[in-house]
Amino acid sequence: MKKKIVVLGGGTGLSYLLSGLKQYPVDITAIVSVCDDGKSTGILREEFNIPAVGDVRKVLVSLSETEPLVEKLFNYRFHTTSDLNGHTVGNLLLTAVQEITGNLSEGIEALSKVLNLKGKVLPLTEDNVTLMGEMYDGNIVCGEHNITVDKRKIKRVFYKEKPTPTVEAIKAIKHADLIVLSMGSLFTSIIPNLICDEIVDAIASSKAKIMYVCNALTQPGETDNFTVTDHVNMLNKYLKKRKIDVVIANNGNIDQKLIDKYETLEQKDPVVYDYYNFNKYNMRVIGDDLIVVSNNMLRHNTLKLGFHIFFYVMNI
Repeated sequence: MKKKIVVLGGGTGLSYLLSGLKQYPVDITAIVSVCDDGKSTGILREEFNIPAVGDVRKVLVSLSETEPLVEKLFNYRFHTTSDLNGHTVGNLLLTAVQEITGNLSEGIEALSKVLNLKGKVLPLTEDNVTLMGEMYDGNIVCGEHNITVDKRKIKRVFYKEKPTPTVEAIKAIKHADLIVLSMGSLFTSIIPNLICDEIVDAIASSKAKIMYVCNALTQPGETDNFTVTDHVNMLNKYLKKRKIDVVIANNGNIDQKLIDKYETLEQKDPVVYDYYNFNKYNMRVIGDDLIVVSNNMLRHNTLKLGFHIFFYVMNI
């Protein structure tokens, strides 16, 4: 029987992780945060009063076993002077299928059959939730997009409305063999899954080990100067009763020219692999050279990452 892995996250980080993990014989359930409110997703949320569909689209594509053309179709973004401008085909399909089936979960299930998914995709909630950010200067910022572009340091995030998690998400967590917190934007993709009380309670009552796949780069306003253990400390704060059991982190060297490029253009720096702090924590650290360069961009080696997750879950 395949081991059950539940991965929580959102955005590009989650989709990258899943694209590698799906190559291994495990039972995958992805729980996706649905608070994105930028670009196409934001427009559709406002018009149809629905949860965010953009991150769900990325995850569906990453787990799909269909032809490459389908991936291109789902991610195709219209460039026109009409109201279609900026919308992706996948976002429109997810909106339409919600209207047909009555909710996002059933809409995802319907599209999953078409896409031949290697795994299950669940929204965190069916509610149209708004992410709020409290900055260290005391100001409150409304909306995920506004939090992301605001360069002030984030103190905490919370929801404007109390979200009700999907029953399937709670059930998947309780029956998991391994719970993975994906790499991605800490405050706007990962923690939004952990500011839902029922989700944290389900994790607390689960017998599964908790794994965190650490980011390779810091993010302005979110994780400036963060080390690996700084990321762990922040997540442990939101996990409350439970703590992270194992971390996968990059300990490979990154070309200095690329480091300079990211620092200059995006104000991002490599996350420090602070091995000298690891013995203070009751957790295992899996360090490896996890970075590849594609089109002059830093990316995680998803196959290597997937292998480390697979090897760990098979040996617990």
